[in-house]
Amino acid sequence: MGLTLGVGLTLNAGDLRAQTEAPNLQTAVEGTQTPQDEKIQQLQDKLEEIQKELMELKKANSAQPETHHITTAKASAPPSALTEAEPEITDPSSPHSEPFAFADFTWLNGNPRTKDSPYATKFFTPEIRSDVSYTYDFRHPQDDTIVGSSEVFRSSEVTLTDLGIGGDFHYDNVRARVLTQIGLYSTATPRNDASPARGQWDLANAYRYVSEANAGYHFNVQHGLNVDAGIFLSYVGLFSFYQFDNWAYQPSYVSSNTPWFFNGVRVQWYPTAKLKIEPWFINGWQSYGRFNNRPGLGGQILWRPTGRLSILGNQYGYGEDALGVPSRTRYHTDDSIQYKYYQSTTSFISMAAATLTGDAGCESGGGVSCFGNGKTGPKQSFLGFMFYNRLWFDRDRYAMTIGGGRINNPGRYLVLLPPINGATAASGTPYFTENPGDPFKAWDVSVTGDYMPSQYITYRLEYNHRAANVPYFAGPGGVTPPGGNTGALGSLVPGWSPDLRNSENRMTGALLVKF
Repeated sequence: MGLTLGVGLTLNAGDLRAQTEAPNLQTAVEGTQTPQDEKIQQLQDKLEEIQKELMELKKANSAQPETHHITTAKASAPPSALTEAEPEITDPSSPHSEPFAFADFTWLNGNPRTKDSPYATKFFTPEIRSDVSYTYDFRHPQDDTIVGSSEVFRSSEVTLTDLGIGGDFHYDNVRARVLTQIGLYSTATPRNDASPARGQWDLANAYRYVSEANAGYHFNVQHGLNVDAGIFLSYVGLFSFYQFDNWAYQPSYVSSNTPWFFNGVRVQWYPTAKLKIEPWFINGWQSYGRFNNRPGLGGQILWRPTGRLSILGNQYGYGEDALGVPSRTRYHTDDSIQYKYYQSTTSFISMAAATLTGDAGCESGGGVSCFGNGKTGPKQSFLGFMFYNRLWFDRDRYAMTIGGGRINNPGRYLVLLPPINGATAASGTPYFTENPGDPFKAWDVSVTGDYMPSQYITYRLEYNHRAANVPYFAGPGGVTPPGGNTGALGSLVPGWSPDLRNSENRMTGALLVKF
């Protein structure tokens, strides 16, 4: 190691000793010491002191256990456990390199763009998220209720969509992640899960205020092996559950209608620094409990061959996820590709990237079929895609995203049920049936503008147009009976019907924070 003096002068230990040996010998012979000799001796003493400190620091670092903390995309999305130090080895060819640490992947849709955590310690990395928004619905529903979204719920009101407080614990290869779910998510997320209607102990309230709560162990195998159990984010559909991580506030249907969380066990295996293989054993498709007598099985494969490309595949099957229909099995595939096709440090456009997601699935048994109308019942399937393109400007302080997509879901088994007269996924409603073969086709487009003065905050403004082939979105009359919900949730109210329309237009402004 060298010692630098002023500008352009560097001395290392060997050079210093070689250059001062003769003067020191001469001084000893003459019995005198000049001011220059005193300065050289001071430098030698200081250099030896620095070398001792470096040796002690090296010994302390070598005693620490090896950890692997990954930031991935609606699939791993990960548990993002940042540490106080950058990985020492980032070469993907090295057998000891951190997975996905060979490049900066904060540009990805579904990944947080924060590059560090200001209060990270060896034991705990805190995390705080805040999502506050205001949405203007051009149809002005009189009950201020927005229909068909898992992210936007109220019109013409400032709403706290989510407040997450928690973080990542990590010590001696043991890991845990906890994040709260405070705000409208704590009501909207459980109401879209019908599994608490089976059995006792009120699962919806038991898990209501938790978005992530899991713990596990990291094994030092190849590039890492994690085994975690609890509630974790699924990221089927690419977009993150947290809007701060996404290119748009309102995802297209392919993402909005697919799971945001899983309750179960996952294994994250990193055979190389560019590949993750993650099997799941879970209670079901976005469900706190089992719908019937089978668990859900699935998994994810994430491959990032370069810093510009990310390929993600999620697969699900085996689960019986229709409430009260034990013989109906669900299958689903969700696959995405993201590509950064431009980057510059000198141009006004600093970066550009695009993403394409395709989903396909079906249900079989219990009076429905994967392969068309026949003796086993009408076709019950899901087919959809979404595409987004994003441009960053002025050294990534501004961004604009344009995108949208389409779905076709006969049987409506993944369509978000409108909350008519308080209807939930468990109650259903005769005003919007979900019978085998019921048609549902929809499409949407959005334009999003972001201002990002810091890596920890985003100011967002977004326009959305959404449409369906059947009346689905709230009109001026709203979806709430006069005087509020009446009778059983979702039930018929004599002399009243909801005001549902085939399209909607809305603007959303949001303030998003993560640190």
